[in-house]
This record gives sequence, structure tokens and C-alpha cells, in this order.
Amino acid sequence: MSTLSDHPKGATPLTEEDLDGLIPTWVATRADLNQAEQRNIAVAAVWAYGRRFRVDTLTQEWLKDLHRRMFEQVWRWAGGYRKVDTNIGDPWYEIQTSVEQLVLDVHEQCSNEVWPPDEIAVRFHHRLVSIHPFRNGNGRHARLAADVIVMGLEQEVFPWGAGAELTDVGPAREEYLAALQTADRDGNYSDLLAFARQSA
Repeated sequence: MSTLSDHPKGATPLTEEDLDGLIPTWVATRADLNQAEQRNIAVAAVWAYGRRFRVDTLTQEWLKDLHRRMFEQVWRWAGGYRKVDTNIGDPWYEIQTSVEQLVLDVHEQCSNEVWPPDEIAVRFHHRLVSIHPFRNGNGRHARLAADVIVMGLEQEVFPWGAGAELTDVGPAREEYLAALQTADRDGNYSDLLAFARQSA
């Protein structure tokens, strides 16, 4: 029986669960999947950054549409909330309510300037990742959505750790996850704010 250590980085074969709903027939390894997803995300980013966005128009439907655009060439379930519980995230039957409350909170925070724009966007990102509404791609979706929100608040998009590939195991991902965990544990967003604005 082969183990993960038998395969070079990125060459790990996908499991049956990984393959559920997969569209491209050429994808066989984790590296293939990352490549297919990144191509699709690049198309979605052009769409997201190329239109004027006002935070008061943020809705659940927009968030679902963004996820669909990011992954529609890779996953049949792109843009749909998960229907099962996972080891992280809200119970699946609470996702719609949780995301709706998050959207309402962001509208209120922006209207009343509760925090600076960066903090509003980073707190939104953290909460959306915590809800974990989709089967996959939650971190990437939440980062792109936070970028669009901060642009709508007339700020520059976040470098997110100087543009590091946060899906790969490495120091940048570890720093990012540690910052999310600090926000979870202490409600302290300073590390996550610093990471989001960290540039080369």
C-alpha cells in the first residue's frame, strides 16, 4: 500500500472523495487539481477586480456567484453551499443564516465606520472562513471576497503574505493559519491584519 510519503510533493493521487464532482478528466494528482483551480480562479479574479463594487450591494447571492466563477470549470458543485457537516465550520443547516448575518454585519460596520476598512475586510474574511460554507476553496474564496470588499472601501487589495501560495504547506501558510487561530482564540486580529498587508 502506498502512503503520502511515497509520492513527491504535488504528485499525491486524488481519493474517490476528492474526485466527487470533478469536471476536468485530465486531473489525477493534487498538483493537477491545484493547476486547474488556479486557472479558473485567475479568470474569476479578472471578473471580480474589473467591475465597480459597492459594499452595500454585498449579498449571499454575490458570494455564491463569486465561488461559482472561481471553480465552475473544476467542480460541478461550485457556488453551492455544502450539505454535510465537516470537521470545521458551522453545521451545514446553519450556513445560510450565518452568511446572511455576516452580510448584514458588514453593511452595518461600513455604514457606521465601526473599524477601518482593512479591519472590516479582514474580520469578514475570518468569519467567512470560520463558517466554511463550501465543500472546498473556502480560504481562497474568502480572500478574494475580502479583496473586493476592501477595494469597495477605496483601499488597495491585500497582498496576503506577499502573494504566497497559501494552499501549499510552508511558512506562509503556517503564519496565515496561526493568525486565523489567534483571531479564533482571542478575538485579536492584529496578526491577521499584518499578514494580509504583508508585502515583499
